[in-house]
Amino acid sequence: MKLEAFAARVRPSRAVVFFTGAGISTESGVPDFRSPGGVWTKYQPVLFQDFMTSEAARIQHWRLKKATYELFKTVRPNSAHLAIRDFELRGQLLGLITQNIDGLHKLAGVSDEKLVELHGTDRLVTCLTCGKRFEPAEVYEDLAENFTAPTCDACGGYLKSANVSFGQSMPPEAMQRAQVWSEQAEIFIVIGSSLQVQPAASFPVIAKRAGALLAIVNRDATPLDNIADFVHNGAIGEFFERLNPLVTNT
Repeated sequence: MKLEAFAARVRPSRAVVFFTGAGISTESGVPDFRSPGGVWTKYQPVLFQDFMTSEAARIQHWRLKKATYELFKTVRPNSAHLAIRDFELRGQLLGLITQNIDGLHKLAGVSDEKLVELHGTDRLVTCLTCGKRFEPAEVYEDLAENFTAPTCDACGGYLKSANVSFGQSMPPEAMQRAQVWSEQAEIFIVIGSSLQVQPAASFPVIAKRAGALLAIVNRDATPLDNIADFVHNGAIGEFFERLNPLVTNT
């Protein structure tokens, strides 16, 4: 399917679902943490079970998160994030499912009603005991070079960044909303995901089986390219620059 034909299918739809991964944020300066020189080469991710049982693991978690906090303070949404927000403004967005924890979709203006952050967010800190929420600056600005893992000022429970860690259960409400949107989508557009991480990568398959037109936009090939109706391999910002005029007729 050519871009023009794809745009013709998108233009009248009021049930477009986007599914985004790390690739959409690299153009904002957010690195792939798995790449050489990425944060995960300096600080290994901490398993949730280790976080709950080991002070050393909790400190390791906070060292990793402080490094990403310093980065996330400065990054801003790019043209692709804004293009997806515009789908909501035009009344075309059924829902946005993201694997990202950088919070850039929310900063771009996508409403909470239309957004599912499958893996949580690094832009909040929560107490694992009482559920109290904290703004990141309240916690990170107090972490000196040598520190003990922060605890809740209300109940004394462990504080943790509000992302889903390895070994931690996926949030059931977010998974349910993503499932429903995938089943109801007319157009399901994957943006910047390698589609390697389960169970998140199952949602494009669910959408396709339910009758949605499936599009995949990613720098590299994915395991689901063979079932997609439209595939674009290349820069994401450039893709939206070409798509936007065709969808909005401007």
